[in-house]
Amino acid sequence: MSRDLIREYISYLRVEKGLAKNSLSAYENDLTKLKAWCDKNGYVIENLTRQDLREWMIDLGRTKLLDNSKRRIVSALRGFYKFLMIDGHIKINPAENLDLPQKGLYLPKFLNQTEMDQLLAMPDVSTETGVRDRALIELMYACGLRVSEAVGVKLGDIDIESGILTTTGKGSKTRRVPVGSSAIEWVKSYLSIRRKKENIEIPNLFVTPGGMPMNRGSIFELVREYGRKAGLQDISPHTLRHSFATHLVQNRADIRSVQQMLGHADISTTQIYTHMTDAHLRDSYERFHPRAKVKSSENLPE
Repeated sequence: MSRDLIREYISYLRVEKGLAKNSLSAYENDLTKLKAWCDKNGYVIENLTRQDLREWMIDLGRTKLLDNSKRRIVSALRGFYKFLMIDGHIKINPAENLDLPQKGLYLPKFLNQTEMDQLLAMPDVSTETGVRDRALIELMYACGLRVSEAVGVKLGDIDIESGILTTTGKGSKTRRVPVGSSAIEWVKSYLSIRRKKENIEIPNLFVTPGGMPMNRGSIFELVREYGRKAGLQDISPHTLRHSFATHLVQNRADIRSVQQMLGHADISTTQIYTHMTDAHLRDSYERFHPRAKVKSSENLPE
């Protein structure tokens, strides 16, 4: 009976909905897999609950399916059970509120703590430019600054005594971010050098040796160059921001606090760093836990 229902649904999609041949074939294949899973576990396809479907989706998650394929499968389930409900075979659509797998997340590049320390050690702090660059990188990492925010920092924006930076981000939104003691000390060292230069009258905190404001391009280039010297590839100012957020989350900072410090309007934007941490933990687990993988010599039950 169940197989007939699948065929009826596919016929309905072809005749009533006019779906393309490839789509019909994909939907039929998806539902046939569900039918096979039902047969294996002693279920009847038209009697499945939402929890049953979720369990099947979890099983699918163990295979190397693309996220687009998983979303298509959920779409097939929703349509199939809606068809069964309209035709009177069931009273409740168990797939109606079935969650779609999230689209693949772009996990931005970040530095681990050792790499961050290597980068910070690159500027030659025996020179005035080196002290400036160290202070700049320390502050960007300490506060999670965008490069545009680093360019815009003014002398009056940082409260050395309280360790608070006031910065203006996207949408001209102002936020206050704590500044760690290391960054404060390097900024103080840089300011002591800068104050000796009588030709610098502009309010920008970070300036060139000639007394002009640093721009986005110059900051991008110096961060990338120090990254090369440290043996780190494809480092950009935004890498420092990603590292700031990731290290906070890894050390169990409250996600709402991280959101506020980053200046994200939507918490979902900040939550990518929890995914980054999960991926990092999974990688570490699989690399180092002695029972992370089944040994080929073990005989597992069929």
